[in-house]
Amino acid sequence: MDEQHQHVISIRGLVNRFGRQVVHDHLELDVRRDEILGIVGGSGAGKSVLLRSILGLHGPNEGDISVLDHPIRHHEPGPHKKWGVLFQGGALLSGLTVQENVELPIALHSDLPVETRRELAVLKIFMVGLDLTAASKYPNELSGGMRKRASLARALALEPKLLFLDEPTAGLDPISATEFDQLVSFLHANLDLTIVMITHDVDSLFSLCDRVAVLVNKGIIVDTLDELVKHPDPWIQEYFGDPRAVRARAAARRRSASRRGPG
Repeated sequence: MDEQHQHVISIRGLVNRFGRQVVHDHLELDVRRDEILGIVGGSGAGKSVLLRSILGLHGPNEGDISVLDHPIRHHEPGPHKKWGVLFQGGALLSGLTVQENVELPIALHSDLPVETRRELAVLKIFMVGLDLTAASKYPNELSGGMRKRASLARALALEPKLLFLDEPTAGLDPISATEFDQLVSFLHANLDLTIVMITHDVDSLFSLCDRVAVLVNKGIIVDTLDELVKHPDPWIQEYFGDPRAVRARAAARRRSASRRGPG
């Protein structure tokens, strides 16, 4: 297998059940190096459970998970320095400023001098489009979009190779959501990142994702969007046949044609 298609995440035989309810039934998934993989699914399909299983925050009933060639075990140290996570609510510590929030993982996982940590934190804050005015504010003083960016700066603090985004545009207005998608695209192109993104935002799916994983029938179907829209599964047909998805797909095609130019 060539470098482009090496797997940074490999899941085999994943089973998650809660009482009699089976959420994942021997699910299998590979995430390729350098891709942006979107994860979608209906309510109760197990998107968050899948993410928590990958991060070692939830112990599955069966199965094997490997991240960056490291076996993942529930509550055992994984390659945490090599991944960053943007949780849906941001999960910023309310008693710390933005800069202190971003600096915290650097302080916990390195022995860098204080001044160097501060400089790195400021660099990450600038990288996500915030400035020093925002750096000195507390999370409750920020807009929703600014909190998302601050959380993203913290997720990037340790220069990860793998970035997890949980509903990154949830709660944002359309303009802020588009700007955030553009930021994610820029970071992916310039930081050698592999990105796994749970989202319901069809605009994000069509503008960002190389492939999409759909959680259906306790399993998973993974393909490019061009192929998924033709898949016969009823939920997939309903999801991608929704008017919003149709408009998002058409807009993505127009952007692609515009980039290619005439000819």
